[in-house]
Amino acid sequence: MVKEFKVNIDEKISSVKFFVDEEFQHLKIKDQRVCNQCKAKFCLNFCPAGVYRLDHQNKILINYQACLECGSCRIGCPSKNIDWSYPRGGFGVNYKFG
Repeated sequence: MVKEFKVNIDEKISSVKFFVDEEFQHLKIKDQRVCNQCKAKFCLNFCPAGVYRLDHQNKILINYQACLECGSCRIGCPSKNIDWSYPRGGFGVNYKFG
């Protein structure tokens, strides 16, 4: 018999430390007009950290400070409208194991 193992993603994310670079945003929307025309808005669902949100005017906002650097947004946006790069050295996510 296989034992079922459940993972609480919120619990795991709470153990991650972030070193935020206020001078360089490593996630950007290339053209907000492309996002405005997108009906599916996949970016609101594919990020495990919930970095992408809609504001009250239906504009995509990015909370880049909470990015887990998994790269989902590089392949998840069908319009390739998200500019993703690693944060500068010394900044970004710092995983803690154990």
